[in-house]
Amino acid sequence: MTRPRDIKVIDTLMGFRSTSNIPSIPGLRDAGRADNTIGYMFKGMPANRPDDVSDERAIDETLGKMDAHGVELALVNITSETARTALVKHPERFAGSLAVDPNDVMGAVREIRRAVAEHGLRAVTLFPSGLSPQVPIDDRHAYPIYATCVELGLPVFVSVGVPGPRIPMAPQHVERVDQVCYDFPELVFVMRHGAEPWVDLAVKLLLKWPNLYYSTTAFAPRHYPKAIIDYANTRGADKIIYGGYYPFGIELDRTFAELDGVPFKDTVWPKFLRHNAARVLGVGSDTGADAGLGAS
Repeated sequence: MTRPRDIKVIDTLMGFRSTSNIPSIPGLRDAGRADNTIGYMFKGMPANRPDDVSDERAIDETLGKMDAHGVELALVNITSETARTALVKHPERFAGSLAVDPNDVMGAVREIRRAVAEHGLRAVTLFPSGLSPQVPIDDRHAYPIYATCVELGLPVFVSVGVPGPRIPMAPQHVERVDQVCYDFPELVFVMRHGAEPWVDLAVKLLLKWPNLYYSTTAFAPRHYPKAIIDYANTRGADKIIYGGYYPFGIELDRTFAELDGVPFKDTVWPKFLRHNAARVLGVGSDTGADAGLGAS
C-alpha cells in the first residue's frame, strides 16, 4: 500500500502564486474577517507573491514544485494570463481548463469553442455556488455547456458539496448530479471539492453512472473521506482521480507527504495518480507508468 515513486503524476488542479490566488466571488459573507474566503479552512496556506514578479518566475516556481514531487502534467485554468503563458512555453507540462459562467449561455459556448481552437482545451470547469446569480448543477443554463462538452469530447469538472467560501450551498447538492448524468449519459462529469457531507450519495452515483468520476481536489490527503478510499480499494479504482490545491490552499510538500499515509491498495495508486486523469483528459495512454503524454 506504499505510494510508488515512479508514477508520472497528473494533477487536475494547479495554479500559480499571485496576489490573488482566490478569484473574486460575489455575495461572500466575509466583510472585515481576517480568514476571508477559504483561509479558515487551511493551515499554512501558500503565500501570495508580489505584483512585480514576472509570469515566467511564477511558472518556473510551479514547475520546480512539480518536479520535486514527480508531477509531470498539471491542469491549469486559462482564464489566467499566467496559465496561458505556461501553456505556450511548456505545452508538455500543462493542459488547459476553462472556467465558464453559464449565465451567459452562448457566450460560454463560444468561449469553449474558441479555447479549443486557440489553446487545445482539455476540460471545462463550473463553480455553481460561486456564480452571480448562482447556477445549480442541473440548471437549464448549464445544459448547453454540457451539450458542448459532449460534442467536443471534453470532460467537465464541477464543484459539488458544501462550498468553502461563505455562500449558499444549495446549487451544489450532490443529488443534482444524478439528473445531469441521466440527461447526458455521454458526458464525462468529474465531481470536485469533496462532495461533503453527501459523500455516501456520491459513491452511490459513481457506482450508478459509468462516466461519473471523483477528484480529490481541495482536500489534504489526511482528510480524504473514508468512503472514497474504501470505494477506490474495492469497485472504484477507475473512478477516483488525484487533484491537489496548490497554490489556493495547500502546499504540494504537504500534499505529497500526507499521500504516503493514504491506505490505497498497490493496484489503485497508478490509476489514482495518473491513468484515470490521462484517460479523462485525453492526454496520453492510461496504461503503463512510463506512458508518454503527447497530444492526442
